[in-house]
Amino acid sequence: MALRFACISKNKTNPAYEGARIGAGRVAERLGASVDHFTPDIPDDIDQQEGLLRHALDSAPDAILISPAHPSALDGTLRDVLAADIPLIYFVCSSDAVPASTFITSDNYSLAFRIADYLITALGGKGNLVLLEGAANSPTSAPRTQGFLDAMAPHSGITCAAQARGDYQLADARDAMTRILVENSTIHGVLAANDFMAMGVIEALEAAEAVGPSTPVVGINAMPKAISAIQQGRLLATAAFDAMAMACIAAEAAHRVILGEAVPPVIELPVEIVDGSNCGQWDLPYEQRPLPDWASATSA
Repeated sequence: MALRFACISKNKTNPAYEGARIGAGRVAERLGASVDHFTPDIPDDIDQQEGLLRHALDSAPDAILISPAHPSALDGTLRDVLAADIPLIYFVCSSDAVPASTFITSDNYSLAFRIADYLITALGGKGNLVLLEGAANSPTSAPRTQGFLDAMAPHSGITCAAQARGDYQLADARDAMTRILVENSTIHGVLAANDFMAMGVIEALEAAEAVGPSTPVVGINAMPKAISAIQQGRLLATAAFDAMAMACIAAEAAHRVILGEAVPPVIELPVEIVDGSNCGQWDLPYEQRPLPDWASATSA
């Protein structure tokens, strides 16, 4: 009988998680397995995600892949997964207290620091920046915010003119940026903690006559729409926090655990900056992007 995985992501709105679901499905198909997807209707809703995790557990899959919406709120049900002797794999985010077979991630602090440094360098070390943070409950948010702030700190010519939450959502980031532009007439660059928010920021900038779309914006994820925006000159650059690759590796890790093979406790993908010089290699929909190589991912 073919193996069956349950994949529980955080929301249906962020294209990064669409990529994760597609990636997990593609790898499962290659391995002769199948994936049942469970996704909250309300973005990052803890109660909904816990209910979906419980439903997935009750369906008795061969493994559960999950990106928890909170670092501790799902711990009770996650422990039930372990008690049921079902392999548990984290991708993108994890629980702080409940161990899994492996956690596939990337260094959120380094991603944010390097993309912020890229923008600051492009601005010649001078300018008023806006910082758009992610969702409060997400474990990725705090290290990205800190990375942005630490990259700015050594530069006396850089000012954080405004800082607001965009909750990793396009509409929230667009609304936050619109409010910021009312109060700040001179903005030289924007740091968005993910690409989906960067798209909202760009919409707000393009709608603001006084600022215009030329204000450089950077994001994190390297999602297909961000790559298109780089090619169009609307987004300066992005840092590749590749949720699709993480979910791909999570599916393969689950398969290896089921077969009794050892997997590393943490698999951290390398930081890569994507800009106009190299975005061509990323210019593919998730269905066509190359699948990551297990050996390369686990030897990094």
